Amino acid sequence: MTDIYRWVQDQLKTADNQCRRLLHGRGGFFPGYESVVIDWFSPVVIIRLYADVGETTLTELKTFFANDPRVSGLLIQHRGRGRETRHEVVFGEVPELLIADESSLKYEIRPIQFQNSGLFLDMRHGRDWVRLHSQDKKVLNLFSFTCAFSVAAIAGGAQQVVNVDMSKRGLSIGRANHQLNGHDLSKVSFMPYDMLKSWGRIRRPGPYDIIIIDPPSFQPGSFVAENDYRKVLRRLPELALPGAQVLACHNDPAHNQTFVRDLMAQECPQFSFVELLPTQEDFPDLDSEGGVKAMVFKHND
Repeated sequence: MTDIYRWVQDQLKTADNQCRRLLHGRGGFFPGYESVVIDWFSPVVIIRLYADVGETTLTELKTFFANDPRVSGLLIQHRGRGRETRHEVVFGEVPELLIADESSLKYEIRPIQFQNSGLFLDMRHGRDWVRLHSQDKKVLNLFSFTCAFSVAAIAGGAQQVVNVDMSKRGLSIGRANHQLNGHDLSKVSFMPYDMLKSWGRIRRPGPYDIIIIDPPSFQPGSFVAENDYRKVLRRLPELALPGAQVLACHNDPAHNQTFVRDLMAQECPQFSFVELLPTQEDFPDLDSEGGVKAMVFKHND
């Protein structure tokens, strides 16, 4: 067994029935697999190919998972910039709706319908941080998509969570995610707005104890980090309570943590840097800051 398959075996053992990244080829840690990403949503494996790979490599991957009794279905998703996304069920059953488990919480996954699963596995440590710090807090979740941070916040005892995202579909799944976990929806609000044009509406339920900023790095027409991240940060003083904490995330490999830290220093000097959340062990990267950067800041009293 080669090192790559030993790695995948170890990740499967660690994961058990919890969702997890089995192979993060895009981190460059596994030569020859740079365009391969493999995710585990028990009992289904999803392989994402961002470029063509050799037939031998593909056959080996298919055979490896076909021989693992824990895996009941294998889906390959062919994608990449400029390429039409195509789904291929290699064997077994890949249901239209999967329920993913993470840190004892449940999330809807629709692997065949959509390009993204709806649960970004590289933000597990961020969700754990939110859950740990949300007791009796009022939380603002910007760029909430399917509201995974909101689910973690309510599980952590948040008093109220406000989710803001342009995607009505994402917010609808977010509502279902809360219902899956038996949460009281009277504590959760959903705002299907372009936040850059809706600060008055967002400010109204505040001010907030915790503000989560987890935008796409590049989504023309809605958010481009180089232009728009500072527009969000400069609104923090009017949204945050004294002593409030901000979890600011950035997933562009072209930028390290100083991109957000410098913007924060320029736009909101009243917020000080606290910590960079540790990189997850299932997302190894040759560049220590090539993946997602999740940074905690605090409003100076």
